[in-house]
Amino acid sequence: MTLTVQRAGSLTLPTPVEVRGDRDQLIGLSCFGLSAAAPEYSARGTLVRWQRVLLAGATAVVLAGLVLRPRVAGIVLVAVATLAYVTALTYRLILFRLGARGGRMVAVTDEEARAVPDAALPVYTVLVPVFHEPLLADLVERLETLDYPRHLLDIQLLLEADDDETAEAAKTLQARDHLGIVYVPSREPRTKPKACNYGFLTSEGQMCTIYDAEDAPDPLQLRRAVVAMRRLGPDYACVQARLGFYNSDQNLLTRWFALDYGSWFANMLPGLVALGAPVPLGGTSNHFRADVLRATGAWDPWNVTEDADLGLRLHRAGYKVGVLDSVTREEANSDAINWVRQRSRWYKGYVQTFLVHARRPRLVTGQLGWRGIVGLVVFIAGTPLLSALNGFFWALTVMWFTSHDPTLAALFPSVVYYLGMICLVLGNLAVLYMGVFTARQMERPDLLLAAFLMPLYWALMWLAALKAVIQLVTAPSYWEKTAHGLNRARVPAAPMAGRVA
Repeated sequence: MTLTVQRAGSLTLPTPVEVRGDRDQLIGLSCFGLSAAAPEYSARGTLVRWQRVLLAGATAVVLAGLVLRPRVAGIVLVAVATLAYVTALTYRLILFRLGARGGRMVAVTDEEARAVPDAALPVYTVLVPVFHEPLLADLVERLETLDYPRHLLDIQLLLEADDDETAEAAKTLQARDHLGIVYVPSREPRTKPKACNYGFLTSEGQMCTIYDAEDAPDPLQLRRAVVAMRRLGPDYACVQARLGFYNSDQNLLTRWFALDYGSWFANMLPGLVALGAPVPLGGTSNHFRADVLRATGAWDPWNVTEDADLGLRLHRAGYKVGVLDSVTREEANSDAINWVRQRSRWYKGYVQTFLVHARRPRLVTGQLGWRGIVGLVVFIAGTPLLSALNGFFWALTVMWFTSHDPTLAALFPSVVYYLGMICLVLGNLAVLYMGVFTARQMERPDLLLAAFLMPLYWALMWLAALKAVIQLVTAPSYWEKTAHGLNRARVPAAPMAGRVA
């Protein structure tokens, strides 16, 4: 399975033997390997020429319409936006229903995981990018709970070369044969995927995964992933483990976040698998076959949601992604400002990913099929863009109820009005129902109140989406780091496998 590129060449990265010791080649490939081999797959440039022309032309037409025929232009814009909302809502409900049926996650029992003899296990590379993380000892303590033979384990802590804070913490770590510290040269872009590329290029593992600094993975997760990948077969490049939180009860925001993640990993991602659509990977706990990762160019260092982008690229290359029923617990963002920083980066990256994969429409349609294209447009692009539009329609609603201005009413002819009412009433009820269902699914009755208060959470999503759109123009590859350690309790040192918290 290969990816089509515009010019002769290959996305396949060199072997570890070919690059080991060549620091300049390593950092060059980490930063520019993908953009040099296949620029159409890289977010190093936000828009290609035809996209810039189309965007400029569409903007000119809209502005001309608003000046020359404002009423007609307003009706058309509202109608298009309303239709987009209806489409996105319908698609998400379909995904939720397919995922909620169950049977789409790969379950590996403890007995099955432990039954694989050590001689039959592959070398496993664990990449852990860290930046301004002084609590390295706690992180390593959590990773030491992984139940995997130490002579087959290759844990790499990836530190930025100029990160003195983390480097000082690294000096206090006990030496272990399976634990390495890699200093990534300080070079733009300063992103997590660049660091992951740098560590991966010299790794010897047949399997590879990523954990974040605050992660507490299921101790058997690596073994489960090996069994799952063998069960699924060579058509699968990766399995994505589920993510949950160890501080979900800290405040209302963490409860919303827990419901958000619970729905995403238990219903939305399995729904995408059931539909045969591309799966946007999470930034942690995705377990790859290293040969496939090397053959498809690894991570795009210029994309701030390199995980979602890689999921699309794997699908375009003909590979599938599964969802593994194993939980990695991490820290839910408990601070609203920090949450907006994190979510805006995700939203910005989703738009980046859409723009990258829409550069050659005919090619990507052939690679993804109609289901994949619908997912790309409605799910990847629609999620952040429609979130950004929410504030506009909320403002229209408030203006109508406070002024009853006939000019506003004129923007909603009968068909548009009734479609809008479907979104307002049935759509919001459906989303609230999904939150309540997820709380029940997680066996968390304490999350029910948060589920009913979800409209307040949507306001934060709107702020994050607005910031994402602005940053897409001003700083497309700027990586806003998420602050960790805001939870009130210490991270558990020995995480347990179980339901998502």
